[in-house]
Amino acid sequence: MDFEDGPLVQRCLRGDTDAYGRLVERYQGAVYATAFYYAGRYGAAEDIAQEAFWAAYRSLHNLKDYNSFGPWLKEVTCRTAANWLRRHGKRIQNETPLPYRRTISIEDAREGPRTRLERSERYELIQRAIDSLPENYRLPIVLRYLQELTYEEIGDFIGETRDEVRGILQRASRQLRDLLADSDTDELGDAQWRRVPE
Repeated sequence: MDFEDGPLVQRCLRGDTDAYGRLVERYQGAVYATAFYYAGRYGAAEDIAQEAFWAAYRSLHNLKDYNSFGPWLKEVTCRTAANWLRRHGKRIQNETPLPYRRTISIEDAREGPRTRLERSERYELIQRAIDSLPENYRLPIVLRYLQELTYEEIGDFIGETRDEVRGILQRASRQLRDLLADSDTDELGDAQWRRVPE
């Protein structure tokens, strides 16, 4: 049975740790993506996500509207990330972030170094374009295109309706297209940046 957030929060407050496990499962992708958005490092994002879930569990009794768990968790995650970066920011400044990695298909494995370099440069260009978006567009873009969350999952996490999320993503995608069109990369807009899927 799939419970809404409110009943799960009530069960957590009565001591049901399995209910909190369900909330963690439901929001782990969004929390991790938010943590990575702030830290830019995989290991740091994992640490922040763990701290955020622990902080949320400890302060769950402060949540006024149990059905607003997602947006409340987003705020907890953002605060946790800011605090974590204050404590550890200098250390991670000296670390080299791991490059963007994805599953390599057989076709990708056959391509030469030049094609791999071009893909890496395109990814860096897209990251810079995302970073230049207004604050309220960045996280939804990261959640949708990098974490591949649905509109509903994003809406539950940021406290917006499905239609509002769709509108945000359409405006953000339009801005990304404009930013990327100024750079000399027509192929950048190929699959995911030219349209906002259903």
